[in-house]
Amino acid sequence: QVQLVESGGASVQAGGSLRLACAASGYTVDSYCLAWFRQAPGKEREGVASISTGTSRTYYADSVKGRFTISQDFGENMVYLQMDSLKPEDTAKYYCAAAGGYCTLFPRGGLGRSSYFGYWGQGTQVNVSS
Repeated sequence: QVQLVESGGASVQAGGSLRLACAASGYTVDSYCLAWFRQAPGKEREGVASISTGTSRTYYADSVKGRFTISQDFGENMVYLQMDSLKPEDTAKYYCAAAGGYCTLFPRGGLGRSSYFGYWGQGTQVNVSS
Protein backbone atom coordinates (compact mmCIF):
# COMPACT_ATOMS: atom_id res chain seq x y z
CA GLN A 1 0.00 0.00 0.00
CA VAL A 2 1.54 3.28 -1.12
CA GLN A 3 1.53 6.02 1.50
CA LEU A 4 2.21 9.67 0.76
CA VAL A 5 2.90 12.42 3.28
CA GLU A 6 3.19 16.06 2.21
CA SER A 7 4.92 18.89 4.01
CA GLY A 8 6.11 22.42 3.37
CA GLY A 9 2.88 24.36 3.03
CA ALA A 10 2.87 27.87 4.46
CA SER A 11 1.63 31.42 4.03
CA VAL A 12 3.75 33.64 1.80
CA GLN A 13 3.46 36.92 -0.03
CA ALA A 14 3.02 37.15 -3.78
CA GLY A 15 6.34 36.79 -5.57
CA GLY A 16 7.71 34.51 -2.91
CA SER A 17 8.79 30.88 -3.08
CA LEU A 18 7.95 27.63 -1.32
CA ARG A 19 9.17 24.08 -1.62
CA LEU A 20 6.71 21.29 -0.98
CA ALA A 21 7.90 17.79 -0.18
CA CYS A 22 6.19 14.43 -0.45
CA ALA A 23 7.56 11.35 1.29
CA ALA A 24 6.46 8.13 -0.39
CA SER A 25 6.56 4.60 1.00
CA GLY A 26 5.13 1.17 0.30
CA TYR A 27 5.93 0.94 -3.41
CA THR A 28 4.80 -2.43 -4.75
CA VAL A 29 5.56 -2.10 -8.50
CA ASP A 30 8.59 -0.89 -10.44
CA SER A 31 7.25 2.42 -11.69
CA TYR A 32 4.88 5.12 -10.57
CA CYS A 33 3.60 8.39 -11.91
CA LEU A 34 3.94 10.92 -9.09
CA ALA A 35 2.00 14.14 -9.28
CA TRP A 36 1.03 17.28 -7.44
CA PHE A 37 -2.57 18.39 -7.57
CA ARG A 38 -4.17 21.38 -5.90
CA GLN A 39 -7.66 22.33 -4.89
CA ALA A 40 -8.94 25.76 -3.93
CA PRO A 41 -12.24 26.23 -2.08
CA GLY A 42 -15.17 25.86 -4.45
CA LYS A 43 -12.98 24.68 -7.33
CA GLU A 44 -12.19 21.32 -8.86
CA ARG A 45 -8.95 19.55 -8.12
CA GLU A 46 -6.34 20.64 -10.66
CA GLY A 47 -3.25 18.77 -11.82
CA VAL A 48 -0.13 20.89 -11.37
CA ALA A 49 2.89 18.75 -12.26
CA SER A 50 3.90 15.11 -12.63
CA ILE A 51 7.03 12.99 -12.97
CA SER A 52 7.70 9.28 -13.35
CA THR A 53 9.83 7.53 -10.75
CA GLY A 54 13.44 7.26 -11.85
CA THR A 55 13.05 9.50 -14.90
CA SER A 56 13.41 13.17 -15.73
CA ARG A 57 10.30 13.43 -17.89
CA THR A 58 8.00 16.04 -16.41
CA TYR A 59 4.61 17.53 -17.18
CA TYR A 60 3.21 20.87 -16.07
CA ALA A 61 -0.10 22.67 -16.13
CA ASP A 62 0.02 25.79 -18.29
CA SER A 63 -0.84 27.90 -15.25
CA VAL A 64 2.43 27.00 -13.49
CA LYS A 65 4.80 26.38 -16.39
CA GLY A 66 8.00 28.35 -15.91
CA ARG A 67 7.28 29.02 -12.22
CA PHE A 68 7.01 25.55 -10.65
CA THR A 69 9.48 22.69 -10.85
CA ILE A 70 8.80 19.08 -9.91
CA SER A 71 11.75 16.90 -8.98
CA GLN A 72 12.50 13.71 -7.12
CA ASP A 73 15.09 12.01 -5.01
CA PHE A 74 14.51 8.49 -6.27
CA GLY A 75 16.75 6.86 -3.69
CA GLU A 76 14.95 8.57 -0.83
CA ASN A 77 11.45 8.16 -2.34
CA MET A 78 10.88 11.91 -2.14
CA VAL A 79 9.08 14.17 -4.59
CA TYR A 80 9.38 17.94 -4.45
CA LEU A 81 7.51 20.88 -5.88
CA GLN A 82 9.54 24.07 -6.03
CA MET A 83 7.16 26.99 -6.41
CA ASP A 84 8.58 30.37 -7.43
CA SER A 85 6.95 33.67 -8.33
CA LEU A 86 3.88 32.66 -6.38
CA LYS A 87 0.60 34.39 -7.13
CA PRO A 88 -2.55 34.74 -5.01
CA GLU A 89 -4.30 32.39 -7.43
CA ASP A 90 -1.85 29.65 -6.38
CA THR A 91 -3.60 29.56 -2.99
CA ALA A 92 -4.92 26.03 -2.50
CA LYS A 93 -4.42 22.79 -0.69
CA TYR A 94 -1.72 20.84 -2.47
CA TYR A 95 -1.85 17.08 -2.69
CA CYS A 96 0.73 14.50 -3.63
CA ALA A 97 -0.63 11.60 -5.70
CA ALA A 98 0.67 8.35 -7.16
CA ALA A 99 -0.45 6.00 -9.91
CA GLY A 100 1.09 2.72 -11.02
CA GLY A 101 3.01 3.04 -14.30
CA TYR A 102 4.92 5.80 -16.03
CA CYS A 103 3.25 9.15 -16.59
CA THR A 104 3.61 8.66 -20.34
CA LEU A 105 0.79 6.10 -20.09
CA PHE A 106 -1.69 8.86 -19.29
CA PRO A 107 -2.81 11.81 -21.43
CA ARG A 108 -0.99 14.98 -20.32
CA GLY A 109 1.02 12.96 -17.85
CA GLY A 110 -2.09 12.30 -15.81
CA LEU A 111 -2.70 15.95 -14.98
CA GLY A 112 -6.07 16.14 -16.65
CA ARG A 113 -7.82 13.58 -14.48
CA SER A 114 -7.33 12.99 -10.77
CA SER A 115 -9.07 9.61 -11.05
CA TYR A 116 -5.95 8.19 -12.71
CA PHE A 117 -4.30 8.33 -9.32
CA GLY A 118 -5.21 5.80 -6.68
CA TYR A 119 -2.98 7.01 -3.89
CA TRP A 120 -3.21 10.39 -2.20
CA GLY A 121 -1.64 12.24 0.67
CA GLN A 122 -3.56 14.32 3.19
CA GLY A 123 -2.56 17.62 1.59
CA THR A 124 -0.67 20.72 2.69
CA GLN A 125 -2.07 24.24 2.61
CA VAL A 126 -0.45 27.04 0.62
CA ASN A 127 -1.69 30.59 1.07
CA VAL A 128 -0.37 33.41 -1.10
CA SER A 129 -1.30 36.96 -0.13
CA SER A 130 -1.13 39.98 -2.40
